[in-house]
Amino acid sequence: MKQSREIKNFFFSHHFSDGLRVTIGVLLPALISARFFNNLPVGINISLGAAAVSMADSPGPIRHKNNGMLFCILFIFITAMAIEAINKNSILLGIAIFTAFFTYSMFSVYGNRATSIGTAALLILVLTIEEVNSFKNALQHTLQLTAGGIWYYLLSLVSFHVRPYRLAQQELGECIRQVSNYLRIKAKFYQTDADYNDTYEKLINQQIVVHKEQDSVREILFKSRELVKESTNTSRRLLLVFVDIVDLFEHTMATHYDYVAIHKTFEHTGVLEKFHNLITKAADELENLSFSIISNDKPQPVYNLQHELEQLKTAIDAVETDFGLNNLVLKKILVNLRNINSRIQKIYSYFSGKPPVGIAAVDIVKFVNHQDYDIKILKDNLSLKSASFRHALRVAIAALIGFLVSKLFPLGHHSYWILLTILVIIKPGFSLTKERNFQRLVGTLVGGTIGAILVFYIRDNSVRFALMIFFMLFSYSFQRLNYIVFVIFMTPYILLMFSFVGLGNFNIVKERILDTAIGSAIAFASSYLVLPAWEYTQIKTYMRKTAIANYYYLAQIADILSFKDLDITTIKLRRKEVYVSTANLASAFQRMLSEPKAKQHNARDIHKFVVLNHILSSYIASLLAGIITNNSRSFNQNHIKLMRKSLYALSESIHLLDTEHEDDFTELELVSSAISKLPEQETHETRLIADQLEFINNITNDILKICLQITSSSHEAAPAKA
Repeated sequence: MKQSREIKNFFFSHHFSDGLRVTIGVLLPALISARFFNNLPVGINISLGAAAVSMADSPGPIRHKNNGMLFCILFIFITAMAIEAINKNSILLGIAIFTAFFTYSMFSVYGNRATSIGTAALLILVLTIEEVNSFKNALQHTLQLTAGGIWYYLLSLVSFHVRPYRLAQQELGECIRQVSNYLRIKAKFYQTDADYNDTYEKLINQQIVVHKEQDSVREILFKSRELVKESTNTSRRLLLVFVDIVDLFEHTMATHYDYVAIHKTFEHTGVLEKFHNLITKAADELENLSFSIISNDKPQPVYNLQHELEQLKTAIDAVETDFGLNNLVLKKILVNLRNINSRIQKIYSYFSGKPPVGIAAVDIVKFVNHQDYDIKILKDNLSLKSASFRHALRVAIAALIGFLVSKLFPLGHHSYWILLTILVIIKPGFSLTKERNFQRLVGTLVGGTIGAILVFYIRDNSVRFALMIFFMLFSYSFQRLNYIVFVIFMTPYILLMFSFVGLGNFNIVKERILDTAIGSAIAFASSYLVLPAWEYTQIKTYMRKTAIANYYYLAQIADILSFKDLDITTIKLRRKEVYVSTANLASAFQRMLSEPKAKQHNARDIHKFVVLNHILSSYIASLLAGIITNNSRSFNQNHIKLMRKSLYALSESIHLLDTEHEDDFTELELVSSAISKLPEQETHETRLIADQLEFINNITNDILKICLQITSSSHEAAPAKA
């Protein structure tokens, strides 16, 4: 059942839809040109243009997709024409390769879509190097590539207007599925013999995935005029579901407890296993919602969670009556589970009739990332201090070396594969390059073996053609999903395609594998030797940003203690900053762990820092949620003291992590005329708040200790390095 749903999810996903669209866009020009005009080369050129522009057709708002593809067409035309003009002169060609690879790689400063545009232009450059034509033929070749780009642009435009909500449904469904996976991981905290460190690591990694999906959905929903301005049931339903699923996820992240103490106290009662089962069922409900939205079906609940909650309440009551234990913390967990169930049922209700007219009054624009395309950004990055500049220079040097190798040591008729391999393998960081290198080599070897077997043992052209379409479709479907699978499918597709133009022999297989190996070796050596980007040099910056985000998030409680007005939008923005910075830090840490051991500085302490910051943000969110929900203003002088201590500890940590005297942090003063009038006596409610603030204070002090340890070890390592 589980595997069957996973397969169906893939076929309903935007990955398969994109793969199908790209396959049609690339295949049709070649078929039509060969079948009706008996001119396959022209069709192949048009198909290449379509394939290049499809790289800029990544998920996002239709306006951004359109602008990206139009700019991609423009750069394809300029690049192809320029390379065609100097193809006969190897010296000029070498200069052009270095310049183009550097320039287009610098597009990364403008985000992922701009990076894709630069990669598409470089792809055309690489595939045009072998073309030596007269001016007339060069112009024709360039116009054919451009025509292919225009054809794909129109195809993408039409497919959107035919089903304008489809991409939003697919992305939203995938987002819900990842939230479901997050909840499933969190359920493991309640298992017997739970591995807390492993679960924390998986939880943080899954948090990264969820935030990427949420940002993708935000881009599509809140930057698409068709979805924001239209008042159709579908558009309103999508917006409502997303707002609720974000709230559900943030509520889930805010629910954090001392799981070690909980197991020590309650494990023998059997109630924790019931918690695990109920949370897992809630995750199943979310997965069911995800599948229904992706497949465009009306979702129906799988379980009666309300009945399950009542049974759990009975079990919690029995903990106090039968075992004589204080069950307050269990009741808190039950309240959180009721909240999660309530939100799930609310989402189900949107599909049982017309959804409400409006959505929650939130300033949506503030939650959407906006990409600035100011030329000043590019100028500011033209320095060796810029990671983007170093990456662009590294790529340009590697490409020039690859070009020289292909000229000095002719290895066949398709030596541009060396440049192509370098283009797709080299990434900004060593760890990403290393991973992509392995995937490319393994994918090429496996795919090359499959392709060789098919080419040599299948002689029927109809069967070959059907197989080529199959590999083509799945290669483009996995292009953004799984790179190694993409290469495994892409290699047989290319070999089968070559077989139709008379190049289907063992030499072509051997040549592709050899060129890929050479390109991989150059890419790997360059990432290690040419201005290498080691994560440990940047990890403090990520740590500092996370500490700053948590400081300002904690300051929201300070504002409440100071009797300032609650600003829900500001609180949510601060919370989003915490989650994004935590995800970025966790990603950087994972990349560092895949680098050479000598470059993994303070790995154990950084791991503790990541986990503690995750726990800290959860405690802050939990306390804020309680204050907001109960509209509580029961504070005393002890709360102020604990808050000041916590803010001071975080502030000191931030200063310790400052490596370049940055000015992106301002300490806040907890000052209010109302504070001096706060009572000192304690009630049950003030004691609960004090307990949570003490937890927060302990964690911030632990974070400070780790920062001191990292700073001292860095100072000790500095002389040795010198």
